[in-house]
Amino acid sequence: MVSLAVDLAGLKLDHPLINASGTMDLFALAESVGQEVLERPPVAAYVLKTVTLRPRVGNPPPRIVETACGVVNAIGLPNVGIEVFIREELPRALELACPIIVSIGGESAEEYAEVTCQLARAVAQLSGSEWTSRVGLELNISCPNVTRGGMAIGSDPAETSRVVASVRKVWAGVLIAKLTPNVTDIAAIGKAAVEAGANVICAVNTYKALVMDRSSLRPYLGNVTGGLSGPAIKPLALRAIYDLYAAVEVPIIGMGGIASVQDVLEFISCGATAVAVGSALFREPYLPRVLAQELAVFLDQRRLTLEQLTGFAHRSV
Repeated sequence: MVSLAVDLAGLKLDHPLINASGTMDLFALAESVGQEVLERPPVAAYVLKTVTLRPRVGNPPPRIVETACGVVNAIGLPNVGIEVFIREELPRALELACPIIVSIGGESAEEYAEVTCQLARAVAQLSGSEWTSRVGLELNISCPNVTRGGMAIGSDPAETSRVVASVRKVWAGVLIAKLTPNVTDIAAIGKAAVEAGANVICAVNTYKALVMDRSSLRPYLGNVTGGLSGPAIKPLALRAIYDLYAAVEVPIIGMGGIASVQDVLEFISCGATAVAVGSALFREPYLPRVLAQELAVFLDQRRLTLEQLTGFAHRSV
């Protein structure tokens, strides 16, 4: 079988399929299906849910609603805060049989840098000098439900650059900038992130959306608006990946409505090095493993390599 191994700027993955932050809890899954899922995770790298400097309770309920072609959520990044995360959650995550990607959020460059400082010290103490090949850092600068000055930090190239640069000063490993699609020119944001020190781009986060209560004809979610994910956003996400691949020369993690091997093929052809499954995990937590196997069969049958498929849509006939 053809090799599916990919390199995310030094983070070595056995195959290109990972999870989107906040859509999979391996440890909760292990409680219901057994420890095998920790010893053989269905993802090539496990992306943890976003953690912030201080604990967050999240947005008021209702927080999530299914739509005709996806899901709209306004969870609001509830988490225990970086101190408790380092003490209780990080050690067990580092024991997983795959690399991990820690997702962090904040309201300023200073907050992102402080969280990163604490995380970097803890990872080095727990994993030693080789940690950079096992642990990546994702900057969630794109959540549509947690904003700064009325918009996500990642909506502004200058603000994006400031946050990424502040984190790069204190983080030696793989640095991933997770971009919002709620902008006019996502390629400009991607360029700003790379120039400031990001060596991987992740796109896209959810699209800002509104769902109405059919009875009251008022907004259904407690936060009024939320982020749309699922099949509805796939064509929009593909366009973002296509534009970013032409604009930056770093690996791209593509996401947005991925539920089949055809979806995986299209994202990689547009330029994604790795692909993250999100909303589809709510129904099938083992889907990334299945998609990786189907991807291998596809490539093997057509005598293609993963490298040949990556960015294929950009090449002339």
